[in-house]
Amino acid sequence: MAGLFTFMNSMAGRILRIVLGVVLIWLGLLGPLAGSTGGVIVAIIGVVPIVMGIWGRCLLQIVLGGSKA
Repeated sequence: MAGLFTFMNSMAGRILRIVLGVVLIWLGLLGPLAGSTGGVIVAIIGVVPIVMGIWGRCLLQIVLGGSKA
């Protein structure tokens, strides 16, 4: 699990989370889920990986109580 935390806190992991967040927002607002309540929920969830990528912490690490790598 420490290897996952190390990767997710690296620059590549942070960029991956930001890209994932952008994709979720696109899916929710402009993609196949656009115009539905589910699409709005997916878009809101997409904000979480963006914020965590900018902040530099992995949400799993916080939830599971790992130390910052």
